[in-house]
Amino acid sequence: MVPHNETERVRAFYDSFAARYDQSMNFSEKFFVGDGRAWACSQAHGQVLELAIGTGRNLSFYAEDVDLTAIELSPSMLEVARQRARDLKREVELVNGDAQALPFPDQSFDTVVCTLALCTIPDEHKAVAEVWRVLRPGGRFIALEHVRSPNIIIRGIERLLEPMSVRTEADHLLREPVEAAQAAGFSIEYLTRHKLGVIERLIARKAEQ
Repeated sequence: MVPHNETERVRAFYDSFAARYDQSMNFSEKFFVGDGRAWACSQAHGQVLELAIGTGRNLSFYAEDVDLTAIELSPSMLEVARQRARDLKREVELVNGDAQALPFPDQSFDTVVCTLALCTIPDEHKAVAEVWRVLRPGGRFIALEHVRSPNIIIRGIERLLEPMSVRTEADHLLREPVEAAQAAGFSIEYLTRHKLGVIERLIARKAEQ
């Protein structure tokens, strides 16, 4: 059970962290994620929603013909993304809102992208169920996430670190997005693991009607 005030705690944390977020992420992303953001965005087509866009680190990777909408819980993070979009001259509709209760009609998008965010959304199952709702039949959910490792030693380290990471950064280390996707009704088209199984690339499809 997710505490009712957890979403507000996450919002407050990222509001306070927004100015330092990009700098803090640079090293870890270079080492762990590599070209993962570029990969995720290259899979996006048509009308696209990005969940938890943060500071907009993905904006430069989307194709020009993508019709992009993005949602972010933290107003401060969203303001950084807005400035980045202006700098890149990237057309994007930026929405302040909660991925667990998306403010969009059913079947609004062809693709939903989420990168390194399901780990901090309080109820990832609720967020993925919302992804299912707003995707059109045949639409795809593209995720790049850090997950619990199948390597028993690495997973043990994750278990030791998670209580502190959740408390201080709202960052869950033991989640498995593919399980949330399957529970929501998605079929898994593509799944790979990298960096001792800690980094996952996932493509899940909503069935055609």
